Amino acid sequence: MAIFNVPSWVSKVNLPYRSYNEVPQEVFDSVNEKLDEVQSDMPLVSVLIAAYNEEVNIIRCLYSLSLTNTKIPFEIIVINNNSSDNTEKTLSRLHVQKLFQEIQGCGPSRQLGQERAKGKYILLADADCLYPEGYIDEMMKVLQKPGVACVYGRYSFIPEPGYPRWQLKMLEKMKDVIAGFRHINRPYLNAYGISMGYIKEFGLKAGYIMVNVRGDDGRLAFDMMKYGKIKQVKSEKARPWTSPRTLDRDGSFFKAITNRVIREFKRSYKMLSSEKPHDTKTSAND
Repeated sequence: MAIFNVPSWVSKVNLPYRSYNEVPQEVFDSVNEKLDEVQSDMPLVSVLIAAYNEEVNIIRCLYSLSLTNTKIPFEIIVINNNSSDNTEKTLSRLHVQKLFQEIQGCGPSRQLGQERAKGKYILLADADCLYPEGYIDEMMKVLQKPGVACVYGRYSFIPEPGYPRWQLKMLEKMKDVIAGFRHINRPYLNAYGISMGYIKEFGLKAGYIMVNVRGDDGRLAFDMMKYGKIKQVKSEKARPWTSPRTLDRDGSFFKAITNRVIREFKRSYKMLSSEKPHDTKTSAND
């Protein structure tokens, strides 16, 4: 799937604007019309999105979610995580519930979101990602199975200069294989906010870490394992798309691949056994 090109729906919602001031009013009007149609006042599912300096990306994300095709009632909550750009202005012009979290970090933002959520189930989404119309249905098919507390999915990269689609597809295949290996004993390591869902009751009991640290989503998933299983959603219909900007930190595609292979190799022995119980609120990433 999508070896050389992105799906047509990705091209449709991946709006070309680079700043808040470039976005015309008709774009807001069009997105709002669709948001009004798909959201419910009595949701079963609450989609939480933490947004830090995402004044344009959040429009793309919400545009994609506004095209959701589901009979499951849902709401969208966006938490402005103390942004310094025009994210607040953007959210004020969009028909979604918006919250403000001054404590920096996805953990504090998601904690506020789940405390205010009306739904029985929580689905997480990232502000810089695009979601297929089947995201909610496919995630919920697995999340609603008996004994399941948390689910996570897979994701794909949108090509950019220096990152052709066929290379990104190779990375995704490698990533999916590694996730399968980690899932055996440490499935929570695959739980990322880009594609994750859980039962709100269990999320509130576990609670997010209230500081700005990487891995707040995985820490929550680990703490929810006492309430039920973590399952993987393999459906391509649930796969969100994102830019390869996380790969830019490595400098190039080759370095991104190399660094990930080395990192996974170094900790592969740990994946042979389960993690011992520990305090996820104070533990360090390794």
